[in-house]
Amino acid sequence: MAIWSKQGQIYTPSGRHPKLRTHAANPLALHLHDDVFRVFYSGRDAYNRSSVGAVDIDILMRQVVCDHPAPFFLHGPEGSFFADGVSIGCVFDAGALRRMLFMAWQRPEGGHWRGDIGSLLVTPELTLALEKDTPFLASDAMDPISLSYPWVRRIGDQFRMWYGTTVTWDVGNSEMLHVIAQAVSQDGTRWTRMGQAVPHEIGVAQAFSRPTVVKRGDRLQMWFSYRNGNGQTYRIGSAFSSDDGANWQLALDASGIDVSETGWDSDMICYPYVFEHAGQVWMLYNGNGYGATGFGLAVLEG
Repeated sequence: MAIWSKQGQIYTPSGRHPKLRTHAANPLALHLHDDVFRVFYSGRDAYNRSSVGAVDIDILMRQVVCDHPAPFFLHGPEGSFFADGVSIGCVFDAGALRRMLFMAWQRPEGGHWRGDIGSLLVTPELTLALEKDTPFLASDAMDPISLSYPWVRRIGDQFRMWYGTTVTWDVGNSEMLHVIAQAVSQDGTRWTRMGQAVPHEIGVAQAFSRPTVVKRGDRLQMWFSYRNGNGQTYRIGSAFSSDDGANWQLALDASGIDVSETGWDSDMICYPYVFEHAGQVWMLYNGNGYGATGFGLAVLEG
């Protein structure tokens, strides 16, 4: 069982830019040099539309090196597929391209909010640009309602993607059924969807979001946010795969991290991002208010 040692709240939104007024959700770390990482995040404006900001952090010292004052990428114009927000998921390399995939928010007038998956290109200087003005992965007959945060990992000669997909907005307990599905690709661009990957349980774990996957020993372990449908806020759960991610076993109690008794992450923990550095495994995660209190850092013991 994993046991995470919390290192504390690392970054709180500064609110210096109107497009990054509140929140620092969905933290995503890219290595800069030595022990310094550029942590991208999704901040919100006064209308709750999210754009991508960044802060450079020395992971070992737990110190902010540079709090970038302006967004690295803005939500789209009215009518675009990301007009109402950009919530980042993962980064992966496919040939010469480095892609940052994101959940693209839409709030259609008179309709329910929904999402598709979009792609940003990451330059060697770690700047961001929209790859194309249409979704990277959109709703279709297999995923007809709404998509969310993706995670991509190369396994052997193919890519695997795990992403959220909505089955229904209300399964009968006033909570959606939003599960983690998977897709496979040979080139990282054209994807074949494979259906649900991680099992769910109504009333226990039925609203999943933001999977993150690392290899531990001879298995893959996934961490994700989930809600149980009984009014509980987000928690971080986990799952295991012994066949390179094709099939998963739900293991909520093996996540190794929970809410604190008091403070910035005492009501909610969500949106994990797990990565390796300096011989250790690290987790960036959000606390109360879906990232309203910023993000914290934890290190895997042992």
